[in-house]
Amino acid sequence: MMVGASLHDDVEEILLDSQAVAGRVAELGAQIASDYAGRDPVLVSVLKGAMVFMADLMRAMDLPCSIDLMELSSYGSGTESTGQVRIIKDLSSPIYGRDVIVVEDIIDTGLTLNYLLRYLADKGPASIRIVCLLDKPARRLADIDIDYVGFTIPDRFVIGYGLDYAERYRNLPYVGVLKPSVYSGPPPEA
Repeated sequence: MMVGASLHDDVEEILLDSQAVAGRVAELGAQIASDYAGRDPVLVSVLKGAMVFMADLMRAMDLPCSIDLMELSSYGSGTESTGQVRIIKDLSSPIYGRDVIVVEDIIDTGLTLNYLLRYLADKGPASIRIVCLLDKPARRLADIDIDYVGFTIPDRFVIGYGLDYAERYRNLPYVGVLKPSVYSGPPPEA
């Protein structure tokens, strides 16, 4: 992307417009609030991509809850997972005996999430469930049971609504498909 060019110029197609995303997030929030009525779950967001989704999701939940943040890395600055997972930021508070809802932006191979689920389970929560905005089953390599799915999408490289390419495009208000010419050329300068 050239400086001064619009982020929107790099979008090949809008896959999910902002109204579709907002409507589905509201539905997910209402379903989770119903399922967890009388409970006080902790939402664990995986930074940075799920930040936007979690902020909107928790506002859509009429339910006492707390949040915690983790940051994992398996991508670097590319478009493919490296398969090596590193914890960059761990939980701030114990989750022992708590109902945990892992909030993910997108689940594709499932390898990173599989690692995270094992890691969280070792901390003794009462339960762990998963909510994701986007599910990309065509790329699944690990068996993951997703409790709440926003949208099932095709195997395309998506950006926006928290999702990025090389730390850009997270601020787009929709989920769009990135033009292949953007990520097939030299990596953008940071």
